[in-house]
Amino acid sequence: MKIAMVSECACPLALSSDDRVGGQAVHVAGLSAALARQGHEVTVYTRRHDPDSPQRVIAPQGYTVVHIAAGPAQHLRSGDVFGHTGVFAEALVANWATDPPDVTHAHFWMSGLAAQLAARALGIPTVQTFRTLGVAERRHHVRGDNAEARLKLEKLVAKQADWVVATCTDELFDLIRLGRSRAQISVVPCGVDVETFTTEGPLAERSNRPRILTVGKLLPRNGFDTMIEALPGMPDAEYVIVGGPENGRLDDDPEVRRLRALAARLAVSDRVVFAGAVGHADMPAMLRSADVVTCTPAYESFGLVPLEAMACGVPVVASAVGGMVDTVVDDVTGRLVTPQRPRECAEAVTRILRDSFLRRSLGLAGRDRACARYSWDRVAEDTCGVYERVPVTRDRGRTRICDRQV
Repeated sequence: MKIAMVSECACPLALSSDDRVGGQAVHVAGLSAALARQGHEVTVYTRRHDPDSPQRVIAPQGYTVVHIAAGPAQHLRSGDVFGHTGVFAEALVANWATDPPDVTHAHFWMSGLAAQLAARALGIPTVQTFRTLGVAERRHHVRGDNAEARLKLEKLVAKQADWVVATCTDELFDLIRLGRSRAQISVVPCGVDVETFTTEGPLAERSNRPRILTVGKLLPRNGFDTMIEALPGMPDAEYVIVGGPENGRLDDDPEVRRLRALAARLAVSDRVVFAGAVGHADMPAMLRSADVVTCTPAYESFGLVPLEAMACGVPVVASAVGGMVDTVVDDVTGRLVTPQRPRECAEAVTRILRDSFLRRSLGLAGRDRACARYSWDRVAEDTCGVYERVPVTRDRGRTRICDRQV
């Protein structure tokens, strides 16, 4: 099958460089690689953000990346990328006019807008994955770029796609509330590279203290303050925060300053460690160095970090929100806690830290669950099942879709 992945804002090749890597890049790279392993011809279309990037690159994993000139060749905020979506769509039409794919699969709402504009002109079926929805962010008081335009266009993209893929049950219900028919939504989660994130391998350097580790962007909504407020109830443990700028520039970050001030007021400054940015390739060793990985935001659309920790055999304490309700099985692979409840977090983490047998059993169960349900090969198979259900509207003779003649 010939598959066009559209990822306007996130290039999957960032995983093999020093570029900033987000969950969408991980998702697109992992899914594209798995589909390529299954014999499909996968091309990812992304906006050029580096003037030195060649127009077309074949990734080592077997898929192709096409860099489209739409706006300045530099990193832009998503709000600034939006202004170039029309140009991006026109470039897709030019790429597909003579050699159209069997299906397009767009990731994030702006990619969906561009893909649908191009695909409609050529009669190509469209699949849409949002990863996060504006209505969910608004419900949790997260205001991003182009918030009002996004809410309107997101609803349009959701209704017009031939099929929509939700990454978790929470997102499924939001899509239904947007007016999308349940009969044309499938739930297919994000995956994890279970060959890279494993229980075996090196550990990042650590102290002798029990280590609680978290990973994420340094934003107030990500709940790092909840765990700092929980630290007085865990007097022996250190809390390591991975993310944000590089270590040498942490002092300039306003969220670091806010969290350090909070730690000072609670007299736990000596046990809060800011590790700064860590490359994707070094993340497995960092996760394996932890006794517990926490993810305690007020809201999280999917939650890739708990899944990566589970694949590394590390127990997880996570907020019972978004996709983490699906991935983390309470008292089996970790603990689910109420958001913004420091005492509840402290109790859950302390129980795991004090019981080595429980810690090991939760970790092993997490590894088993990650391999059985969230490997990229499994996610690719489920995604192919979606492609099979998408109506082929073009008259192109016999089109092979996931080894079925249509």
